[in-house]
Amino acid sequence: MMRTMPTPPNEAADVLVLQHTTEDTPAYLGTWLDRQGLRWHCPCAEAGNAYPASVRGYRALAVLGGEWSANDERASLRHAEALIREAVALDVPVIGHCLGGQLMARALGGQVTRLPEPEIGWLALQHTGSPQATNWLGAEPHAVVYQWHYDSFTALPAGATLLASSGACAHQAFALGPHLAMQFHIEITPEKIEAWLQQPGTVYPQTLQAGVRTVQAPATMRAATAQHQRASEALADRIYTAWRRHWH
Repeated sequence: MMRTMPTPPNEAADVLVLQHTTEDTPAYLGTWLDRQGLRWHCPCAEAGNAYPASVRGYRALAVLGGEWSANDERASLRHAEALIREAVALDVPVIGHCLGGQLMARALGGQVTRLPEPEIGWLALQHTGSPQATNWLGAEPHAVVYQWHYDSFTALPAGATLLASSGACAHQAFALGPHLAMQFHIEITPEKIEAWLQQPGTVYPQTLQAGVRTVQAPATMRAATAQHQRASEALADRIYTAWRRHWH
């Protein structure tokens, strides 16, 4: 895996990537941006980096995930939502990953709530087969993607189109014009999974002990990573390329 290199904050960039927590890095998104020869900024709120006041000057906005809930009262989360609303108003294409997708839902009038069952590991989803779903996710309606979430966007913003669902999560992705919100981690890499497994927080061990059917044990997850990582990156390439087609 090539090392990703954000652009220094004092230099112009094509893409603004909002990183909330230190452990939820751009990962494969950074790799893809570098391969495209794109310049990108990546301030991290937990590391003390301030998000910019505006998205003006950027061609696109990406919002990453993190262990926080979108409903937490954190100034950086509300700042991210303001930037999302501004980007939509300015027709700057937004893509959200997990928490990032949840923040998109909240910012644009939807709702985020706790799921009855969390999803942690490599799990199946199915897209709707609509033209929008095919455009973003490809002709094959079934995919196995990486999940690590306890909440989800349970009500979509007005005008949004549902693209995909899973057994435990009815809203896996939605599109609103050129903007895409995902509940799953299409930016995942094996290195990122290992980092999360080393510091999984308190809820993951509890769900494992409780035998929640949508939560995978580390050994199961690692075996599934070897099986599904290549297809995940191919799907990421498709999704990010579809996102880029909307840039100005």
